[in-house]
Amino acid sequence: MKAIVHYDFGSADVLRCEDIEKPVPKDNEVLIRVRAAGLNPLDWHFMEGEPRFLRLIAGVGRRKGVGADAAGEVEAVGRSVTQFKTGDVVFGGGKGTAAEYACAPESAVALKPDGVSFEQAAALPIAGSSALQGLRDKGHLQAGQKVLINGAAGGVGTFAVQIAKALGAEVTGVCSTKNLELVRSIGADRAIDYTQKDFAEDGQKYDVILDCNMNHSPAEIRRVLEPKGICVVVGGPSAGTMTILAGMLRQLLEAPFRSQKVMAFMMKRRRADLRTLAEMSSGGKLTPVIDRCYGLDQTAEAVRYLEAGHARGKVVITVAT
Repeated sequence: MKAIVHYDFGSADVLRCEDIEKPVPKDNEVLIRVRAAGLNPLDWHFMEGEPRFLRLIAGVGRRKGVGADAAGEVEAVGRSVTQFKTGDVVFGGGKGTAAEYACAPESAVALKPDGVSFEQAAALPIAGSSALQGLRDKGHLQAGQKVLINGAAGGVGTFAVQIAKALGAEVTGVCSTKNLELVRSIGADRAIDYTQKDFAEDGQKYDVILDCNMNHSPAEIRRVLEPKGICVVVGGPSAGTMTILAGMLRQLLEAPFRSQKVMAFMMKRRRADLRTLAEMSSGGKLTPVIDRCYGLDQTAEAVRYLEAGHARGKVVITVAT
């Protein structure tokens, strides 16, 4: 089968499209014939091996795949799999999904929602789950509350705007000038152009902030949080690793003395959340925003575009039609 792989760490130039052996699912896995694969910042972080500890996780000198989100048909199932059978149309998370076939744990896969394309379904898992868990589970967002999405036009941000609106919140999205119309079109009640206005100086206070950019200090964030407000950090590609870790440590030490909360979290793959995203998508409450689709042999170009940081919504690889 054809797959996108790399052996060294570096820019997208290290990526190759090679013929490799088809993977065999473990007992708790399904083998997916991939129709589309979603890309995430995680992919180019692992490709570059930055931060450096990712190199220990990925392994130096070993062949490594690209992609962690997929949509397609179940080709085979492991011996202990009970929820899926050959031929089921699914979406979810696996390893090396920028390939014709990829394995995924049964617990990280759900049936693809009706009326949603393979490309749209492949865009959902990591970004959609991050937005859902950040707002609902960590931010405890309630109907009628005011929420701000910093980075509202990105992969997580476009899902977050729609999910927050579906939860009944009053939504403000922060984005660039060119994306104001997009952010409003997906449900934001208010859009702030960060090139013209700093939301931290705006005077408006929020019950929940979902921060996809991490380009403001905790002190600036607290200034626009309600007294018991919560800021959930789900990204920050422009911030150095030590800056992020220092900020998290500071928040941990200060937490007992503050009613406001500023926290970072790691998304967890859960089939229940995939099902929620599927229901919202099939019900018309959530529409994945896809900026560009690339062919499998164009994955390096797709990664370069994503890494540049200007994608509107998601970047997806179409593997098979």
